[in-house]
Amino acid sequence: MSYVHHTILLVDSDQDMAHFAMLALQRVGVITPVQLAGTAEEAIDYLKGSGKYQDRENFPLPVLLLLDLKLPEMSGLEFLRRLRQEPVLNRAPVIVLTKPGPEGEIDRAYELGCNSFLLKPPSFNTLLVMMQALVQYWLGLNLPPQLASPNYASRPKGAVEVGAGTAEPGA
Repeated sequence: MSYVHHTILLVDSDQDMAHFAMLALQRVGVITPVQLAGTAEEAIDYLKGSGKYQDRENFPLPVLLLLDLKLPEMSGLEFLRRLRQEPVLNRAPVIVLTKPGPEGEIDRAYELGCNSFLLKPPSFNTLLVMMQALVQYWLGLNLPPQLASPNYASRPKGAVEVGAGTAEPGA
């Protein structure tokens, strides 16, 4: 089965892991773009549609986010906290895909609203199996929420502010 029109945003600063995750997604049938953000700040820009991500034709809102918690500057947990405060994007399914961390990290991620918590597998074959299951469920069986309200497209550019609420520019 192929999955089209299902943009995934992969937020991971580990270039090797990101490459292998994107390759695994491609091998399990994800045809449409898997967008990569190497930092939480870049992911925020992508989701806000700011900077180089203004063109929603080329950078559509994702139906799924894969989030590493080990990010430079802003942690994945802080990114998740800010995302869940944003009225337009707070329903976006977020799958944490990370390396084992400190005790309590899993509980904290769920408290902040992650939908699933997965550990990065040790081999590409295991990653492939994981991505197959993930894609079958999240893109094949799951019905995603509507991320943009009906009047979202008519909001002024810059009106969506991840983590800062929604406000008119200059307000």
